[in-house]
Amino acid sequence: MTVIDQDMRDIIERAMLAFAATVCEDGSPNLSPKGSVRVYDDEHLAFMDIASPTTIANLRRDPRIEITAVDFFSRRGYRFKGHTRFAPPGTPEYEWLNSWLLEVNGPGYPANEVVVVEVERVLPVLSPAYTWGGAEQDALTESWEQRYRTTIAARKLGDPA
Repeated sequence: MTVIDQDMRDIIERAMLAFAATVCEDGSPNLSPKGSVRVYDDEHLAFMDIASPTTIANLRRDPRIEITAVDFFSRRGYRFKGHTRFAPPGTPEYEWLNSWLLEVNGPGYPANEVVVVEVERVLPVLSPAYTWGGAEQDALTESWEQRYRTTIAARKLGDPA
């Protein structure tokens, strides 16, 4: 059964940063940025435990997770809900993700274990600009790319805006 389609794959690739939500022991939420979220196959996401002691402790106690990936330029993305398991060094999931991590970041990154997420439900994330503003994706993407370029250029010139 295919849960993760090509558009979802593309969003995760473009987002480059996703956010993982877990539940702390006291019931409070824990939201953690993850730069290593990748699509493993049609039903699983994976990310590396690089520096995530709270996330990992929460998942060992309660394997439920939600990962949200949003393409900030197109203002849309997905929420992936599911359950996790761990893949230590030597497993296919670990070797696959660690190879990518080394390729992207070079040696020296702490790669403790892989968190494999069995995706059970996917929900879209869509800016109100689409539903109430009648925006079209290409125009919205161009507009937000320009906003980011302007902000970056202003910061380079010393303007804190």
